[in-house]
Amino acid sequence: MTGTRERILDATAELFRIRGYCATGMKQVVARAEAPFGSVYHFFPGGKEQLAAESIERAGRHYHDLVLAVFDAEPDVIAGTRAVFDGAGEVLRTSGYADACPIATVALEVASTSEPLRHASDRVFESWLASLRARLVAAGVDAATARSVAISVVALLEGAFLLSRTARTTEAMAATGDAAVALVEAALAG
Repeated sequence: MTGTRERILDATAELFRIRGYCATGMKQVVARAEAPFGSVYHFFPGGKEQLAAESIERAGRHYHDLVLAVFDAEPDVIAGTRAVFDGAGEVLRTSGYADACPIATVALEVASTSEPLRHASDRVFESWLASLRARLVAAGVDAATARSVAISVVALLEGAFLLSRTARTTEAMAATGDAAVALVEAALAG
């Protein structure tokens, strides 16, 4: 059985993914988590900002592991890149364009207003970049190029989530997937 603290973190990440930070209230979190209201402040005495920072980092690890499972199941970094974008498009379609990256959703809202949440989001993105960079280097891409390609691929993916959610189509995810694959292919050839 999942503990109260974990249920609160899961509920927060789910609500952030759908509603964002500002539109998610503590009452909604405890209702979704089926937890007593006081438990939020017991586990997160820093309030909503502390809860959000921990939720962002926890969700970031979850998405990191999920993306790497898809990526690493493929025979090479080109196929892995394609699989990530294809999988993201499928998740968007099947969720009615509601299920996207909670880190990006929150980061867009708070990067200029909350240093703790900006830092939490940055740590998540940096961990993703480091993992992709390492895989590119292992495939033969030089380290400086690998970092640049990793930044571009993650930016393409996050931008595609935004465009796909607003347009209610995976056209942007498909187009950016093609661009990401082309970047990886060029880096391997270069």
